[in-house]
Amino acid sequence: MTTTTTQPSTHTLETEGATLAYDIRPTSETSAPILLLIGSPMGASGFGTLARHFADRTVVTYDPRGVERSTKRDPSSPSTPEEHADDLHRLIRALDAGPVDLFASSGGAVNALALVAKHPDDVRTLVAHEPPLASIVPDREGALAVSRAVHETYLRSGFGAGMAHFIAVVSHRGPMTAEFAAQPAPDPAMFGMPAEDDGSRTDALLGQNMISSTHYEPDFDALRAASTRIVIAAGEESDGELAHRAAEAAAERLGSAAVAFPGGHGGFLGGEYGQTGEPDAFAAKLREVLDQPAE
Repeated sequence: MTTTTTQPSTHTLETEGATLAYDIRPTSETSAPILLLIGSPMGASGFGTLARHFADRTVVTYDPRGVERSTKRDPSSPSTPEEHADDLHRLIRALDAGPVDLFASSGGAVNALALVAKHPDDVRTLVAHEPPLASIVPDREGALAVSRAVHETYLRSGFGAGMAHFIAVVSHRGPMTAEFAAQPAPDPAMFGMPAEDDGSRTDALLGQNMISSTHYEPDFDALRAASTRIVIAAGEESDGELAHRAAEAAAERLGSAAVAFPGGHGGFLGGEYGQTGEPDAFAAKLREVLDQPAE
């Protein structure tokens, strides 16, 4: 059968305190579940390359609350994994197509774990790629302190300073300590970030999700009992980074091992946001994992 795709259609969905924008890429194939691709705070625009590798499936992408086209009534307030999970539950219900397959990366993986813990019937297979769960790594206290330090830099000095601090933290390899958390934030110019503060404090990464996502503690009892097949993924090139180490810790808590995926934290990117990973190899690995039968 020849597989055909059409241009994505864009829709909106009202949820508690937010309006979500989502895109559907339909296909002539009907046998496989919908494939939902999510990040946080990365929106739908980060998954264009990956979606094109799955033209034989209906692919859905969305912008999380407070990100790009999706709005929230109070953009200065935190967004929690529980809120994101409720948004995803409502989105899956709106699709009305039974349990979906879900690829979730970074903060999206945190939110997906929250979804499956509460609504396991929504998801057939979850591939949770590098959830930045500072709460579960062996150096938990230091990792949590570092996450708070980044957020505090943003609140004190604005986007450029906060993002420079964030970049320095996420590229750090190895355990995090209180001494590392106490180090001054780097000069924004080192990372090409603006030094001036525009006064806004509504950034989805540094303001809305930084603390709630990294500090979230998944309900591993519920996840182990879930009907959903859960695969935790870690980048081959991100060994030692917080999100990679958190993926390994999450897999261990679930009684499995993290599955290696090509590239690093953004291994699926094909030029989105100026970043290019290994999208062809990453998509092939994702297809392989999704096609594996449930045990």
